[in-house]
Amino acid sequence: MPTQATVNSRLAESVNHNPILAAFISFAVGTVALFIYIVLTGIPFNQIAAAKDAPPVAWIGGFLGAFFVSVMATVVPRIGIALAFSLAIGGQMLVTLLIDHFGWLGIPEKPINLWRVLGATLITIGVILIRKF
Repeated sequence: MPTQATVNSRLAESVNHNPILAAFISFAVGTVALFIYIVLTGIPFNQIAAAKDAPPVAWIGGFLGAFFVSVMATVVPRIGIALAFSLAIGGQMLVTLLIDHFGWLGIPEKPINLWRVLGATLITIGVILIRKF
């Protein structure tokens, strides 16, 4: 992911510093690559129809991916790749604790405990250290 963020940031520079356009190009290239893979490996296209049965929440994955790619293409040139990903990982850890604790998005509940909070705290300390030094 850090490599992806770095190259998408460079792509944004190439298209007049526009991270949204860079993200769009990145997703277009990814879509073409997946299409070629599907054709070459013989994955049947008729399986796509089964997606209609996916729960509504399953459809936001593309939006979340586009948001993440766009944000990273925006912030990497400004704050650097190490801090950008430290913040992303720290934020993801906090959100995962909440998702687990409350069982959001249909997953089994796994209550927050001291060890999990300690882990998230250590990650946060790491973010602070990366930012400071």
